[in-house]
Amino acid sequence: MEEFILKSEFIELNKLLKLLGIAETGGHANTMITEGEVLLNNIAEFQKRKKIRENDIIKVGHFVVKIVSGE
Repeated sequence: MEEFILKSEFIELNKLLKLLGIAETGGHANTMITEGEVLLNNIAEFQKRKKIRENDIIKVGHFVVKIVSGE
């Protein structure tokens, strides 16, 4: 499991996927989300701009990322 250090209160899900390199573009991230490929805390998440916060866990295929606070 990888960790992503959150430097603010939250990050939007589609931006996180692009930043981590899981999605090639913002459009690709949006498609992955709407097609149910992204799990947030083991539940399929369909909101593209869902606010991801500390202690959330994102799963996409074999990628697993835990969000940790950088503050």
